[in-house]
Amino acid sequence: MYLSTAYMPSIRYFSKMLHGSVLLDGHEHYVKQTYRNRCEILSANGVMTLTVPVVHCGAKTDIRDVRIDYSRSWQSVHRRAIAAAYGSSPFFEYYADYLAPFFNRKETFLFDLNLRLIELFLELVGIKVEIRFSDEYVRDYGDEDFRSLIRPKSPPPDRGFACAPYRQVFDGRFGFRPDLSILDLLCNEGNNSFSVIEQCIIDK
Repeated sequence: MYLSTAYMPSIRYFSKMLHGSVLLDGHEHYVKQTYRNRCEILSANGVMTLTVPVVHCGAKTDIRDVRIDYSRSWQSVHRRAIAAAYGSSPFFEYYADYLAPFFNRKETFLFDLNLRLIELFLELVGIKVEIRFSDEYVRDYGDEDFRSLIRPKSPPPDRGFACAPYRQVFDGRFGFRPDLSILDLLCNEGNNSFSVIEQCIIDK
């Protein structure tokens, strides 16, 4: 599977990692308003987008060279939003300690922050996968290329994925909201998260 970097990625993103080794693109150009620097959680007011601000960069900036903007206190905003959204979930207290370091230290590059979070979530969910990194930008990897397909706006149909329902903190208010950040699944399902992701995979 070929994936772009992503901030606290979605359930669909991690479902692709169950198919085998993953090539993470470190040479694509940075694309605005994508999951590369944002994620979605379910709050008391509905689906909320958490965005990591980045230093202004040109349209042809390699994703590995994109720097995080700390002129705004986004870490505090994300920490408070996550605590408010999941403080009453069954497993939040267990995972909070794992997340705390990411809201206290300052990674320079977005790619490095994302990679460390992806590695953490893989460990917490129990997914074992080899992550490799691209040596250069390749425009099209064929049917296994999901770099531009897993996106927040108008994602195309995915015949290999359908988000299996699970209990969410605010589902009584909003109904089930599929394919949020993996954090939503972990806080609500804990050790059962791997099983839920398996149920999301559809054999083509």
